[in-house]
Amino acid sequence: TSFSTPKKKKRDDGMREHVTGCARSEGYYKIDKKDKLKYLNNSRAFAEEPPADTQVRSHPPGRRSEQRRLLSSFTGSCDSDLLKFNQLKFRKKKLKFCKSHIHDWGLFAMEPIAADEMVIEYVGQNIRQVIADMREKRYEDEGIGSSYMFRVDHDTIIDATKCGNFARFINHSCNPNCYAKVITVESQKKIVIYSKQHINVNEEITYDYKFPIEDVKIPCLCGSENCRGTLN
Repeated sequence: TSFSTPKKKKRDDGMREHVTGCARSEGYYKIDKKDKLKYLNNSRAFAEEPPADTQVRSHPPGRRSEQRRLLSSFTGSCDSDLLKFNQLKFRKKKLKFCKSHIHDWGLFAMEPIAADEMVIEYVGQNIRQVIADMREKRYEDEGIGSSYMFRVDHDTIIDATKCGNFARFINHSCNPNCYAKVITVESQKKIVIYSKQHINVNEEITYDYKFPIEDVKIPCLCGSENCRGTLN
């Protein structure tokens, strides 16, 4: 049985029309350079022309400059704590904890930190005031010398005594280089330590504990010129 090669017909776009409906059943054949060039030109023109529903209208230069001006004015004036946190939370600062001349352990910078940058988040367990009072007594009974609790609001405290990060080693100073701020991220309040000024390498990270005034005083050992003498 002999098979006759079907006759190839040319189309307007340079491609050949396959009589059998399948290019594989008709074997290999060489495409003329003219037909190939015509096909490539048609394909390129089709690819460069976007569909009608995706075409973008061009705005006059004045409109584009107005949009840029509005955008710059918005980003410049919107000093949002949430935006600041989102921009900086993925940039971890290189920090280390070691012996401090202020008190016991301290947190130190391993890289220069510019002013108004996020240094570290104070991480721990969110507990209520009642639980904090119970834990503080239990920590004393267990012989734990220091408890690391940071008040967020009237009834929320972050306990980093047994579940926390390096932020719990930050010592108090009456002339600190950082400050603590409560910000809200995804409906949850967080304590973030920001740099108050430029911090050099190996400089200790400090902030003001702002303890409430009490009759039983806790001595301050920060050694700064304007030291108040007590933490509370």
